[in-house]
Amino acid sequence: FAACALVGESVENPAKYYRNNVFNGLTLLEAMIRHGVTSLVFSSSCAVYGIPGEIPIHEKLAKKPINPYGYTKMVFEQMALDLAKSSGLRPVFLRYFNAAGADPEGRLGEDHDPETHIIPIAVEAALGIRESVTIFGTDYSTADGTCVRDYVHIVDLIHAHIASLKYLDGGGEPDAFNLGNSSGHSVRQVIDIAAKISGCHIRAIQGPRRDGDPPVLISSSEKAESVLGWKPKFNRLEDMVETAYRWRHSHPNG
Repeated sequence: FAACALVGESVENPAKYYRNNVFNGLTLLEAMIRHGVTSLVFSSSCAVYGIPGEIPIHEKLAKKPINPYGYTKMVFEQMALDLAKSSGLRPVFLRYFNAAGADPEGRLGEDHDPETHIIPIAVEAALGIRESVTIFGTDYSTADGTCVRDYVHIVDLIHAHIASLKYLDGGGEPDAFNLGNSSGHSVRQVIDIAAKISGCHIRAIQGPRRDGDPPVLISSSEKAESVLGWKPKFNRLEDMVETAYRWRHSHPNG
C-alpha cells in the first residue's frame, strides 16, 4: 500500500519509483524476516504484464512491463520469491486491475491529489468540481479508440485480501492472483455512464496518449475464484460509478 503508483509519473521520474518500490520494498522484506513475520499480502498490479499477448490476462502469461511502475512491481515480486526460498516468507501477490468505487455505506471514498483515475475525475466533472475530463489517446485499436480497462470495486478488493490471509493461515504457498471482473470498458464508456448516473453533461477533451499506457487490459480472475474462493459482488461498472458519485456528492470537499 505504500508504493508509488502513478504510471505517468514513473516514466517522468523513474528514480523515485525504484527508490521507494524496490529499495524500500527490500528494506520492508528484510525487516519482516528479521522479526519472524512470514505472511505477506502484496498490492501488485496488472502493469507487470505490459501489453499482454492474450486477452483476458491470466497469471501464466509472461511479465513484460512497459513502464517503470510495472517493472518495480515485478521486481518486488521476484525479490519476495527469492527471499521466500531461504527465509520461510510466504507472499501472495494480488495483481489489481483498476480499483474503483466507494464504500456503499458512504463512509469512505476516493480522493487523491493529484487525481488521476478516470471514474473520480468523471464524477468531479459531473458535479462541476472540475471543468472537463481529458481523454488521453483516442486512436487506440479499440472499438471507440480509447483505452479499455477492467474495473474492480474496492469492496471486492477488500474481500480478496481477507481471502488471501485465510489462504496463508491455512498453509498456502506463495502465489499470484489477478483481481478483476473479466470485462472491459473504454474511457468513453466510463464517461457516458457517469453522465447517465449523474444526469449531467460531462465535457470531454481529447488529449495525447500517455507514455506507458497499454490499449487493453482485461483480467481472467478464474484462479482467484478457484483457489481463494473469491468472486466479485459489485461486478457492474454502474455500481462502481454510482457509489463513487454518491460519496463525492455528499463530500464535495473530499
